[in-house]
Amino acid sequence: MTSSRTYAEFFVPESETVVAARDRAAQLGCAATGSGTAAALTFLAASVNARAVVEIGTGVGVSGVSLLAGMTPDGILTTIDIEAEHQRAARRAFADAGIAPGRTRLINGRGLDVLPRLTDGAYDVVFIDGDRSEYPQYVAEAVRLLRPGGLLVMDGAFAGDRVADPTQRDADTVAVRDAGRAVRDDETLVAALLPVGDGLLTAVRRG
Repeated sequence: MTSSRTYAEFFVPESETVVAARDRAAQLGCAATGSGTAAALTFLAASVNARAVVEIGTGVGVSGVSLLAGMTPDGILTTIDIEAEHQRAARRAFADAGIAPGRTRLINGRGLDVLPRLTDGAYDVVFIDGDRSEYPQYVAEAVRLLRPGGLLVMDGAFAGDRVADPTQRDADTVAVRDAGRAVRDDETLVAALLPVGDGLLTAVRRG
């Protein structure tokens, strides 16, 4: 990473709550959302005055705390994860951040089982950071869930710098690459790939 990329990655200071959550992530062997990505999530949620957000992949709550920081005071985060232990850690992060319990809806389960039960066009932001092999299906669900003007945000779009290398054909890399192309080629979306963390793909749904 160049010095400018490093500077940008850590430009926005993190709260003690997020630092503590990162420590718990390390203890659990869970990869937490990067610092630059977390700052971008707060910015993106604030940019659309998000009140209803879906997160696929709760982790230990770093991304959730970041999203909630940018959401309206009455906004509700619906966050989905198959790992109950990770969600327990996330609940602690939310509590430490002073987030009222009613502002988070934690659903323990597989993303592709939960997402079809959510309401069409009812969400301001859908954040994808779950099972990489299921990214193309998450994208399809996200487009359905977003209101006009809503944001699709996909973390890990570089897949560890493998997506840009056409010789890399492992299942996860192919899935992330296909998901990125689906976003880019969808005429209902306006996309931009941001060089933050491991790549943050963003797209706004046209009105």
